[in-house]
Order: sequence, then C-alpha cells, then structure tokens
Amino acid sequence: MKNLIQFTLMLSLMFLFLNCNKNSKKEKSPNVIFFLVDDLGWSDLGCYGSEFHETPNIDKLAKQGVKFTDAYAACHVCSPTRASILTGKYPASINLTDWLPGRRDFPFQKLKNVKINQHLPYDINTLPKTLKNNGYETAIIGKWHLGEDDDSTSKQGFDSHFPDWNKGWPKEGYHSPYGMKGLEEVVEGEYLTDRMTDEAIKYIEYNKENPFFLYLSHFAVHDPIEGRKDLVKKYSNKLKKIDAPSGSPFILETNPDEKNLITRVELDSLLGDNRYKGYKIFPNESVKIKQYQDNVEFAGMVESIDESLGRIMKKLMELELDQNTIIIFYSDNGGMSAANFYYPDREISKKKLNTAFSTSNLPLRGGKGWMYEGGIRVPLIIKWPGKGMQGIKSNVPVTSPDFFPTIIEMIGIQALNNDQRDGKSIVPLLMGEKVLDREAIYWHFPHYSNHGNQSPGGAIRNGDYKLLEYYENNTVQLFNLVKDPGEQNDLSLVEPEKVKKLQAMLNNWRKKVKAKSMLPNSEYDSNALIYVH
Repeated sequence: MKNLIQFTLMLSLMFLFLNCNKNSKKEKSPNVIFFLVDDLGWSDLGCYGSEFHETPNIDKLAKQGVKFTDAYAACHVCSPTRASILTGKYPASINLTDWLPGRRDFPFQKLKNVKINQHLPYDINTLPKTLKNNGYETAIIGKWHLGEDDDSTSKQGFDSHFPDWNKGWPKEGYHSPYGMKGLEEVVEGEYLTDRMTDEAIKYIEYNKENPFFLYLSHFAVHDPIEGRKDLVKKYSNKLKKIDAPSGSPFILETNPDEKNLITRVELDSLLGDNRYKGYKIFPNESVKIKQYQDNVEFAGMVESIDESLGRIMKKLMELELDQNTIIIFYSDNGGMSAANFYYPDREISKKKLNTAFSTSNLPLRGGKGWMYEGGIRVPLIIKWPGKGMQGIKSNVPVTSPDFFPTIIEMIGIQALNNDQRDGKSIVPLLMGEKVLDREAIYWHFPHYSNHGNQSPGGAIRNGDYKLLEYYENNTVQLFNLVKDPGEQNDLSLVEPEKVKKLQAMLNNWRKKVKAKSMLPNSEYDSNALIYVH
C-alpha cells in the first residue's frame, strides 16, 4: 500500500513537472523577425502581381498571414523610413527626412535642402531598446544607414550588428569580396544576400531558447544591381522565351511643380524628339520611367531575397519556433523605376540601363524618390501565428511608424513614452477588423531627390483621397486612389473644397510635429539648367 502511494505521488509530481514545463513553453514571449528589403517595389512580388519575378516563399507567407494592399513607407528614400520603423515617429518629428548623409545643394534649386540629423537621435526610446529592456536578445544583420558612429547600433539597443558597416549600400557590391569591415575574407562565389541569411540562421539557432528580435535588414535589392549568377542565367533564359510587351519600355515624367505642366499626350509625343534621346534629365525637368519588369539582374536579386525568407522559415520549423515567431516582411520605399541622378548631369548609356533602372511599379505611378504611389506604397505581409488572421488582404492604409506600437502590443509589453508615438497599432487589422481609427497619414520631404527630379514636397492620405503639395511653386495635385490608383486624373481643379481641407490638415500636422521648412537658396541661378550637358 505504501509503495502504491509513493508511486501515485511520483506520477503526480511528474505530471505536474511536465505540465509546468509545457506551460512555460507556451508563455515564452514570441520572437520577432523584421525582414526588411531595400528598394523593393509594390508590384515586384508574385503575390502583388509580378509575372516575371518568381517569389514562391513570399507568396506562401502571404497565405499564412495578412497582406496589406495599401501599406506605405514614411518616405520615398530609405533612412527616414528606417528611422520611423525603429522609433514609431514620422521622419519630420525627429528631423531625419532624407537619406544619410543627404544630397548636397545645387545652383538650380530655388530652395535649400533642410539640414537634418546625421544619426537616429540617441535620446529616443527605440524599438530595440524597449525589447531589450523586456528580456529580448536584439540583433541587426545587414543594412543600418542611420548613423556612422562606430557604436551607433549599440546605442540604439542592439546587442549585435553584422557586418560592421553603417553606410546604405554594399561597398564593393554583392559578390565576394565585399570590402566591408567584418566581411574582409574572400569567399569565392559567395553572394551577399546568402551570407546575410547564413548569419541570420546562426543567430536564430544560438538564441532558440530566448525571445529575440532579429532585424534582418537586407542590402538587396538596392543598387548596384547585381543578381546571383545562377539566377541571372535563369531569368536570361526566361526572358528569351516570353513575348516582348507592346508599347514603349520607358515613358517621360515631368516635374509636377512646373508652372507650364506638359500633358501626358504631349510627353508621349516627345519620345520621338531628338532632344529626348538617351537617358538623362531632359528639358521640362523630365526623366524616363521604366515600364517593364525585364531586368534579369534585378530579377535575380528579388529571387535571392525570396530564397532568404524561405531558408529562415525552414529553420524556424526545424527548431519548432515557427508557431512562436512573428514575421514582418516589408520594403523601405518603392522600386527604382527612375534612375539615380546623384550628379544632375549624369547620362546613362543604353548598354548600362540594367544598372540604373531596376523595375517597373505599374500600375502605380513613379518610383523611388517620387511622392507618387510608386515611391511610397510598398509590400507588407505580417504573420502572427495563433492570433493573426491567415490568408486575408487588408486595404486599410498603414504606414511605417505603426510598427513600433503594433509590435509591443503583439508581444504584450509597454513602452516608455508610448503616448508620444506618431504611429498607431494595427493589431485590429491583423485580427480581421476592416477599419482603423485614424484620420490621415502624412509625408514631408524638404529636399531635392536624386531620383525622379520632382520638386520637394509633402503629401497626405485621407480616406480615398491623396493630396500632393510641392514647395517650389506651391502646386497641388489631388487623386482619388480607390478610383485612380495610377494617379492619372488630377482632381485639384474640380474639387477645390477637398483641396482646401487637406491642405489645412497637412499644414496643421507640419506645425504639430515641428517640421523643418526650406529656405530660399541665395545661390539660385535660373540659368543653371540641369539638363544641359
């Protein structure tokens, strides 16, 4: 009898121990992987409509989570958006409104570029700081581009950073040797995206017992446009087998702030004019915009990103972490469909077009460096195992400052000064809600961009409408994005009351966040026509 009691007691204790162990595993805080791609366009993925790029792993993620059709970057260039992800603040709120270090001033500018912070302010409570203070291991693997101090990332809450390189693009390109600190060794045939994935997998394996925040910030698909050789060969063969699309491979876009704006019909007719031959900045401050996705080098870069995500997801399953890991897939701005004219007199030879024009963002207008949808609307997929919806689309507008409040709500912690965030938690949308209690989303870019050659400006999205306001000549454009996602039908003259309302909202927001304004350029030369060579 005594032995029976002891045996029963032992079984009870074993059951209690196993049950407690089981519960402790359930109660472990979820891991967070923020999978950030650089310069990936809204329509560059199969699940967003691309018929040329192959992205089966990203498409699979879309079926496992929520795909956002109207997700925005806080800026049409990288550093400001990245700052907004990590702070929950609009770039204008922290005076980091351009890529770092930013474009210098030129005599053709009527206005001077605003001077900005050269690093993410250290006195802000960032997302990695918050997670670290709540027991998380934190790491950035890949691109930083938010300050070039040696200990910039550690000051912002990251325990580790690989590689030790703070600029916004790989020094020597995507094929080893890379010329970056921490990646000095030469590995024959190695590709940078694959190496970043290798390091991410090592990190996940090492931290499998601890909650971790992995900010996997790929350098790809930013230029230099260099695909992995086997994938470039694959897409070269694929391109030979498909029919060439009809229509012009490039169209002209002009500066929308021009006083004598040229119509689309007039612009299309100029493509046959000798003054508009080649690839540079043309009269009327116009540039060419790529219309097709047929860049085999870029396609190889996109598929290598897809492979990276697939490898990460496979490793999570192998380690039985997949049901306790939140995955956020996102791009920092739109695709580079307009060339980078970092020197305004740059001219691109026809043989090198694939090194300067990466993709087409159609049906969206414009691209990186533009305030049009092609520059700021980006792909976003969020997988929240066990809690978020699966395989649904949300067309509610969301933006990059929303990530901070969303993530801390998803994992159930509080952040210091959370009431000072500009973003809004989108958890309700992940749970299936169809609306979000927000009046508008805002943009402020008091600079001249390397891409697109637009005047500096700002924008507001309010409901179905988007207003763009340019700062040189105070020109405005108004579009109904639901009826006209390609922004071809300017409603500013036919809906003046809507323009007045949205301009007032935009102006009040700029005052609220203390946005910096541009000043007149004392060295402005009206004869400094940047398209003259």
